[in-house]
Amino acid sequence: MKAARFPDNEHARLKALSEYRILGTQPEQTYDDITTMASLVCNTPIALLSLVDADRQWFKSKVGVAAEETPRDWSFCAHAIHSSNPLIVHDALDDERFHDNPLVCGDPKIRFYAGFPLNNDKDHRIGTLCVIDRQPGDLSERQLEIMTTLSRQVVSFLDLRKRSIHLVESFCSMGKPPGMISTCSYCRKVKDDRGLWVYLDQFLSERSDLHFSHGICDGCIEEHFPEVVNAWAAEKKAQNPDS
Repeated sequence: MKAARFPDNEHARLKALSEYRILGTQPEQTYDDITTMASLVCNTPIALLSLVDADRQWFKSKVGVAAEETPRDWSFCAHAIHSSNPLIVHDALDDERFHDNPLVCGDPKIRFYAGFPLNNDKDHRIGTLCVIDRQPGDLSERQLEIMTTLSRQVVSFLDLRKRSIHLVESFCSMGKPPGMISTCSYCRKVKDDRGLWVYLDQFLSERSDLHFSHGICDGCIEEHFPEVVNAWAAEKKAQNPDS
């Protein structure tokens, strides 16, 4: 087994990861929806949202495994964060980096792995969205495209989380909120006391102790992720061919 070396920007990468304040948090439907989509789209029994910490990989969301984390030295994802491109391992038994890895020789008996790095706007790769199978495999061009899109969506959710945290902290030093808000009739943004139009969750986070989680409504799934909807429909039809 070959443990992955640390990236050249490891210190900055770990700092970026810590700013999301997500390690050790409880499961959230937002992220569980993403891993469920990934598993269905790629037809794999395992899908993980893996965050690579200093000495472990921790799973914010998981499908098909019970473990909460593994040592970083065992992590396929620790190799994947070295590039902005997906890491595809068709058969781990034929790869010298992984053929004797404890996650290959033991549970969950990885053979196929596809990891899509989570790249923030500073090109810090904090982890991956990955799919895993217990037999050799590959992904189609469409599956690669959908997984790349889903990995970007994960980063968007994480950035919204970080922004909300910063706004809540800023609120602690603010005075009493105004009693009236002005909203745009079209985009539903809110005008703040600086005259700037901001998203409603941002406005409320600045002026209350409300916390926000973010998901994807059915309408937006259909509009922005038609490939996922098609994959779900195909999966449903395959499971119920007579319906």
